[in-house]
Amino acid sequence: MTVLQKVVTIAVIVLGTMLTRFLPFLLFPSGKPTPRYIQYLGKVLPSAVFGLLVIYCLKNVSLLSGNHGLPEAISILAVIILHLWKRQMLISIAGGTVCYMLLVQLVF
Repeated sequence: MTVLQKVVTIAVIVLGTMLTRFLPFLLFPSGKPTPRYIQYLGKVLPSAVFGLLVIYCLKNVSLLSGNHGLPEAISILAVIILHLWKRQMLISIAGGTVCYMLLVQLVF
């Protein structure tokens, strides 16, 4: 990259970062109530994102070959049990990840 290309790239990154940081405060000032559709999105998007992540993580699992998706199923069960037990998202995610990695590296 030339020096000009580097400067333009950094400027675009800075502009994009500033825009995403400041735009919500400009669109929704603290003195005005938050619009209903933004409140609705705040309620439904977290669940939608987790659903999307589950589908993305399981899209290449083949039940007809290899280990038949056993590490994934066991890890999902571990996430569910950890979440019902501790009710801590970070513990559930980390526990499921560690469980999956141990199963893939050491067992299957």
